[in-house]
Amino acid sequence: MKRYILTGTPGSGKTTILRRLATLGYATVEEAATAIIAAEQAHGDAEPWTRPAFIEKIVALQRRRQEDSNATAASIQFFDRSPICTHALSTYVGHPIPPTLSSEIDRITRERIYAPHVFFIRNLGFCEPTNARQITFEDSLTFEHLHEQTYQAFGYNLIDIPAGLLPDRITTIRTAISRLANT
Repeated sequence: MKRYILTGTPGSGKTTILRRLATLGYATVEEAATAIIAAEQAHGDAEPWTRPAFIEKIVALQRRRQEDSNATAASIQFFDRSPICTHALSTYVGHPIPPTLSSEIDRITRERIYAPHVFFIRNLGFCEPTNARQITFEDSLTFEHLHEQTYQAFGYNLIDIPAGLLPDRITTIRTAISRLANT
């Protein structure tokens, strides 16, 4: 089974791409941070990302979802973000990297949980705020660069998915998967 990561700046279209891939029959796993933010906001915490425990909650949900994905018979899975993204997020918001995150990164590296090629979804030239995404476009560009550096530092190869129409982005991803399968 191949597990591919979709990453990039907030608002770059990862969720839209993930949902389209699901309609094409691929197994997909949605972003953990967004789920944690929604749950915490539903319980009255307007800005859960300001607390260091937020990072540990993301790590726990990412691990659970990755383990749950073992039950699928799909040969290819797409994950909206990974613990490497959580490392970038922790750095970006100024939280120390918790031991649970370091351990999880060690585990996914040792066990080769994710494919070494990561789909880096480039920004669309804007970033629309939501309840979970409270970041300016300028700040999103800084976050995008941090994600790129973090993935490279952990030894992942980035496959650039430029801004463009959704069908073109999907074609780029599917072409890359075919090419990788033949190497």
